[in-house]
Amino acid sequence: MKALPRPLGHNETVESLFDPPGPDATEATGASEATEATGASDGKRAEMRQQPPQPPLAVRMRPASLAEIVGQEHLLHEDSALALALRQGHLHSMILHGPPGSGKTTLARVIAQASEAAFEELSAVQAGRAEVRDVLARARERRRNGRASILFLDEIHRFNKAQQDALLPAVEEGLTTLIGATTENPAFEVNRALLSRVMVYELLELTDEQIATLLRRALGRGQCGAAHVSDEAIELLASRAGGDARVALNALELACALGEREVDLAVAERALARSVVHYDKAADAHYDTISAWIKATRGSDPDASLYYLAVMLEAGEDPAFIARRMVILASEDVGNADPAALPLATAAAAAVDRLGVPECQFALAQAAIYLSLAPKSDAAKRAIGEARGHVREHGAYPPPVALRSGGRGTGYDNPHDHDGHISPQALLPDGVGSQQFYRPDGAERNLAQRAQQLRRAREPAR
Repeated sequence: MKALPRPLGHNETVESLFDPPGPDATEATGASEATEATGASDGKRAEMRQQPPQPPLAVRMRPASLAEIVGQEHLLHEDSALALALRQGHLHSMILHGPPGSGKTTLARVIAQASEAAFEELSAVQAGRAEVRDVLARARERRRNGRASILFLDEIHRFNKAQQDALLPAVEEGLTTLIGATTENPAFEVNRALLSRVMVYELLELTDEQIATLLRRALGRGQCGAAHVSDEAIELLASRAGGDARVALNALELACALGEREVDLAVAERALARSVVHYDKAADAHYDTISAWIKATRGSDPDASLYYLAVMLEAGEDPAFIARRMVILASEDVGNADPAALPLATAAAAAVDRLGVPECQFALAQAAIYLSLAPKSDAAKRAIGEARGHVREHGAYPPPVALRSGGRGTGYDNPHDHDGHISPQALLPDGVGSQQFYRPDGAERNLAQRAQQLRRAREPAR
């Protein structure tokens, strides 16, 4: 169990948590540090470095009220359901879903500040059913004494079904208010039974401008000592953070330590080391990015296709997975509009298998460009979909006797015995009749003409 970062004071009200930020203890501490840093001698600085380490800047700058939270206006505007519930003291169980650094833990702590309930925090990475049972036992004891409880469960998607089921009775009877936080889509990672008992609030990735606001707030509170941070450095740190406020603030802290007096673009680059790519190969980012690549390639935009390919490669995505999607797209979205697309995609897949990373990136890039620029047709996809749909609806009719194998088939009319190698013999089962599944579009003009000619030539049989 972790203590609240700041309990309500004796004369403090819930409403005060919604007040705009003022010169609080954090600001005073930051200003004091800045003053000391400005006038400290080398000996004094060495002494300061021997002091116990402070929490990371992202922790020191964590907002203490709704008014201090940057971003998430869709959830926290004055008339929003969540803000009204907090003002009225109507806490309810919820799951906060959003990318890393979007403010899930911060919002949970602010919600806890707005309640007189006891606050307990667990991480699903480390906790199990035993720890949950202990928390619920304490909550039951508090309820006997007339006090409510809040359980903040970080990374709730890490709990398996049995562990999540252990929460159901407590949430159902109101023994504790559950606030779960997850980077993954709750629809896929949280039990439906638990989802039906909570509200799900989605937090959005912070914009570069919002992250820059947080960085400037930290500088305004003296958190960078005497160092001057250029606007260009702030913009770089904000743009490279990948929407993650924690990454940006901690990078700023490192930049201030590296730059001492001046933090410019070069120092900011050193602090970042490289751009941050948020990508979990077993979670939403994995599916979202490959989905974006497919749609960009289908949409015939080679630049967008290359961009999403680069994101996946930079994040360490399995190139064989990418290659498989290329082979699928070559048939599903290009098809016979450009028959060369499929062998090229399969060749790229073979190159991935033989070369591995990083050399296979060139074959993948070549395939991505070609597939983007190739003419598109989904006629093959539609055709097999209609044919399978017909079989599912009507069943599988037996083939005509003439088409059956070996001695069971009689009366087969070989097309090679006819001019043009076309036989008028009926080839579909009697129950299917003259059904047409293949309907080529304009991108398969030559095949469309050929199909029409053949159907005319075989008209008597159909």
